[in-house]
Amino acid sequence: MRYRALIIAFVALCMSALTACSSGPDSNGPLTYEQIRGTGLANSCPEVVETKRGSIPIGDGETYRMVGLCLEPLSYAVKTEPSSKRQSSQFVTGRPLTRYTSTIDQVSGKISYGPDHSLVFTEEDGFDFQATTVLLPGGEEVPFLFTIKELVASTAPGVDGVNTSTDFIGKFKVPSYRTSNFLDPKGRGLTTGYDSAVALPQADEDELQKENKKQFVTGQGEISLQVTKVDSTTGEISGSFESIQPSDTDMGGKEAVDVRIQGRFYARVEPA
Repeated sequence: MRYRALIIAFVALCMSALTACSSGPDSNGPLTYEQIRGTGLANSCPEVVETKRGSIPIGDGETYRMVGLCLEPLSYAVKTEPSSKRQSSQFVTGRPLTRYTSTIDQVSGKISYGPDHSLVFTEEDGFDFQATTVLLPGGEEVPFLFTIKELVASTAPGVDGVNTSTDFIGKFKVPSYRTSNFLDPKGRGLTTGYDSAVALPQADEDELQKENKKQFVTGQGEISLQVTKVDSTTGEISGSFESIQPSDTDMGGKEAVDVRIQGRFYARVEPA
């Protein structure tokens, strides 16, 4: 009887050793939902693992598509106002408060030649926005809609395909962070709620109008996709991106600030 506890402890130790030494899931094959759930892997973009310097030729008159475009943010910075006239505006690095829902994924669109023989990518469909909030060192929270809606990006003129020197640069639309049915804490909205909520009649009317008159403000952003890896066999490309876009305006109640997002991207180029 007195050795029972020792025997149980020995068996438990052996079982834990066998479990630790057993082979885990095959990393080369597709992972199951249980293997991904709660790990954050679903928020990561695929990568062209090996260093590839191939090219994907696109002939005149041919139309290709970019599919499975995935943009994974790795860093955020917000442009702040200078504290004095001698200082200039600068980007301050922030920390995202949204953890595993920050990636734009499954975006697709056509690739065709422009008049100057540059490749033009036109975004058409996909999960092309994510509501994101960044926390600055001073405690300020900056919400914005990370997006590439209606992106039209082109390369340098005179190219004959996609290679590791290709950069797609273009502009896109940034919709309002809030929808028309959103109500602020005083019950004011664009299509629902109260038209005004004047608590202090002596307050400045212009300032009150900014809060009372809700607007669906649409901004514009610019992005650059730098291709660094190309697999000509599979049509896969990957690289880095940098995007600068406006932040939320609280439906016209405040001025937008520039937000810079940097990260990596992945896509596949295939015939249309």
